[in-house]
Amino acid sequence: MERIIVIKIGGNIIDDEKALASFLSDFAKIKFPKILIHGGGKVATQISKALGIETKMIDGRRITDEQTIDVVTMVYAGLINKKIVAKLQSKNCNAIGLCGADVNIIEAHKRIHPTIDFGFVGDVDQVNTDLLKELLEKNITPIIAPITHDKKGNLLNTNADTIASSIAIELSKSKKITFIYCFEKAGLLRNIEDETSIIPSLTIAEVEQLKEKQIITDGMLPKVQNITHTLQNGVDKVILCHAQNILPIVNENAIFGTTFTVH
Repeated sequence: MERIIVIKIGGNIIDDEKALASFLSDFAKIKFPKILIHGGGKVATQISKALGIETKMIDGRRITDEQTIDVVTMVYAGLINKKIVAKLQSKNCNAIGLCGADVNIIEAHKRIHPTIDFGFVGDVDQVNTDLLKELLEKNITPIIAPITHDKKGNLLNTNADTIASSIAIELSKSKKITFIYCFEKAGLLRNIEDETSIIPSLTIAEVEQLKEKQIITDGMLPKVQNITHTLQNGVDKVILCHAQNILPIVNENAIFGTTFTVH
């Protein structure tokens, strides 16, 4: 097992039943050992509303109080995760659904902030990849939900991009990694209104220039920061692409989306 494919899929794909079904069909056909990390989408907010639980956000990040951690755990590690596993099983992909607490895959700590109490929100401390590698060697595909734990009995809501990045970094210490962020856009766009304005490749230095010019802003900023962090910690390239393009990228080495490299 020389090469492992690590793919993170965004919440907007999770929320789109047709797009998700298409993505999972392609994902099942990937011929290399693979790991999928998924976001949460809007389902947790919808269920919270139905239960009369107010969703609190600060700077686009969910405040996770005791009621909310129960809901996001049920939705992310339960409903969404198991639906993905069941759909992959129907496509002869032998998947297993996990969260960070399962067999201690991802340890985290409660986020410490000088002015904001984020509640049960976790920042990753450690990824234990030995079991992930064992599963892959047995042709079992891990599907990982964005819930971690703190070794003190608490579950923590954790950013899925950060989890994916942390897993890719840890695996890259012993394996060759292809790391792909999939979402609903064709790649990093020079003009958000123009789907054809894809920037095909970027180095870390070029990313900094685009941030200064405010071409990379808003929702893309944390994602790109995660990508540069991944590159600075051992992963040689990261691909940002539309979910519909994963199969040719992985199986045929086709070029789609934006490829990020160190230099």
